Amino acid sequence: MPLRLRNFFSRQRGDGVSHARYEDWIGDPPPVKSMPSVIPVTSCLCRQGDFALDAYRYWMAQIRVAPMFHRKLWEYYFISQALYEAGMLQEGRCGLVFGAGQERLPALYAAWGCDIVITDQADEAAQRDGWVETGQHSSNLELLNSHGICDSEQFRRRASFKIVDMNAIPESLSNFDFCWSTCSFEHLGSLAHGLDFVENSLNTLVPGGVAVHTTEFNLSSNSDTFESPGLSLYRRSDIERLINRLQAQGHTVSPVNWSSGMGKLDRYIDLPPFAWREPHLKLKILQYEITTIGLIIRKRPA
Repeated sequence: MPLRLRNFFSRQRGDGVSHARYEDWIGDPPPVKSMPSVIPVTSCLCRQGDFALDAYRYWMAQIRVAPMFHRKLWEYYFISQALYEAGMLQEGRCGLVFGAGQERLPALYAAWGCDIVITDQADEAAQRDGWVETGQHSSNLELLNSHGICDSEQFRRRASFKIVDMNAIPESLSNFDFCWSTCSFEHLGSLAHGLDFVENSLNTLVPGGVAVHTTEFNLSSNSDTFESPGLSLYRRSDIERLINRLQAQGHTVSPVNWSSGMGKLDRYIDLPPFAWREPHLKLKILQYEITTIGLIIRKRPA
């Protein structure tokens, strides 16, 4: 390991933050409410303060995961809270997820009474790109309810699976009330491909429908970034360009809170090798410090 990187690694690991545990930092939280609180949520970056919210603990209980300071769990909270506040998580609504992998949200939304179409890439492509090996791909519908979040009969009735290339969304996927993706579109081949996907995902919605997407956000630079066929890191300038495109078409993008947080964990940068550990709100890829950004978009009315 180069000396510069070794020193950085030691500085980050030795600040007393690297072993932070959720229960130690949050203390004894109040009982989880029967329904989530309204925040209201807006487009924003992952930050420490959100992990203390009753709504965060509520959604973790719903998907049967112990709360952690982890940006992946923040994504599940953010998407669920955004859809809930938009009135999408209720009986009779139809939802579409892109690049579902093995996430628990489809089972949760089916349990809330929504009809959910679950999509992911073909098995061969997932195997080639390494998603099968890392447990982030599934074409097995039952596996997506393996934690018993939804009654098995209700899940079979309300959920279906389709193979979909996110770079070529079929026209047959239409008339959904909402759609979402969880840190998927940064893997579509380029920065432009990911932005095109977000725009095209709105074609699957009814007028007034809601799309919620999360992706990797470059905290280090608004000019330089990393772009490759397998991963691209989005800058503020990229996101603002996307927002301008969508607004020009009459869509509404929830205003973005660009603050990356002021908490101690917001200043902690996790380093590879990454594992399922906390805290993991910010991380380093090459020379770039990154986190997650979540966007809430409402399709233009008819």
